[in-house]
Amino acid sequence: VEAGVEDLAAAVAVILAAAVRQVIGDRQAMINKLKTTLRHIWFDASDADRAIAPDLLARLTSRVTASEARHSGEIRIYVEAALPLSYLRRLSKQCTLKQLVRQRALMLFSKLRVWDTEHNNGVLIYLQLAEHAIEIVADRGIDHCVDAAHWQAIAQHMSEAFREKRFEDGLTQALGEVSAVLVQHFALDSTHAGRVNQLPNEPGVG
Repeated sequence: VEAGVEDLAAAVAVILAAAVRQVIGDRQAMINKLKTTLRHIWFDASDADRAIAPDLLARLTSRVTASEARHSGEIRIYVEAALPLSYLRRLSKQCTLKQLVRQRALMLFSKLRVWDTEHNNGVLIYLQLAEHAIEIVADRGIDHCVDAAHWQAIAQHMSEAFREKRFEDGLTQALGEVSAVLVQHFALDSTHAGRVNQLPNEPGVG
């Protein structure tokens, strides 16, 4: 009988310990979600405007234009201060912040119609300021020519500059590396003199 009681007590202790860990874990997850939400509420469009000032916007537009004179691809840059609350509500153990940023980039890829180009070779360079996160989304025409590791490497190069708030350096480098990929696979020649620009060259800011 005593052995049975001891076994029962041990089992109860294990169950209680697991329940306590669950409560502590849930509480910490709620605190982390609250902190993340407040951080994103704190950021607004004015933060993006400061990061990408009008003179920088003009320089980036010029660089996109120069890039697209060399290939048939379309490059869009989009800088966003924070994730919308509709995304942050989905933040959980099953849906991480990294996944939400990727989902946002994919949505903007669609909203900005980067997918809707003649040769399906549009590329979106997305910068999310609140998280210092970078995503590169490439359409199917170019994505099948380049492995995921290459896009990730470009994003990593960007992130190193962004951590130091060198936004222009990071975006310029990423633009150069994306351009090199497009020139390699979709270079223009003399027969493309009448190339039609299908998407705006000016970066989007939100």
